[in-house]
Amino acid sequence: MTDNYARIVHDNLEQLDWNAPDRLAARLPARLTAGGLAFRAFGHDCLLSEKRILLDGQPETGPMGILISLYALHCSPEKAATAPFKAFKELPGSQPYVGAFANRTEAALTAHVDALIENLDAARRALDGADPPPDMPGDAAVVLRPLPKIALCYLLYRSDEDFPAAATCLFGANAERSLPTDALADVGEYTSRRLVALISS
Repeated sequence: MTDNYARIVHDNLEQLDWNAPDRLAARLPARLTAGGLAFRAFGHDCLLSEKRILLDGQPETGPMGILISLYALHCSPEKAATAPFKAFKELPGSQPYVGAFANRTEAALTAHVDALIENLDAARRALDGADPPPDMPGDAAVVLRPLPKIALCYLLYRSDEDFPAAATCLFGANAERSLPTDALADVGEYTSRRLVALISS
């Protein structure tokens, strides 16, 4: 399986226009360096080149490598828009993935809601986050940016006498312009995994 992932990453990287790295850097956006294109991805320093992807200096050939390479292939040159945020089910072609998204991105956080709320500042720093719009519901909320043009708004609800704890993940207004919907579901999953890892470390 690892070899299959690595092959997909390699094939995606080969499809990029490396004859015009400045245009690719502007589209991601990224900083053009001697070693490749530098930007932040899933809370890590990412270096994208024609041959490989490095996260914090280590080769990434797994699922996150696939997502980063897909992002490089698909991201729109238009500026990322956050508000109005929208639910995953509102994304085009999302129906086959709604159940998996709810389980792997949202339900995966319910046992950690209290800890996440207590550590929102750390999550914001680690995942290039920002404050949410003032009208967002929930006991706490945060906007995270796992990829430069993909903004996720997490709404966190503590449990009370009537309802269990819950987490909702919303997408920036034009997220689908930068990744296919199935890949956006995976971005949500791996961002939630990163959040759990942060509070568990």
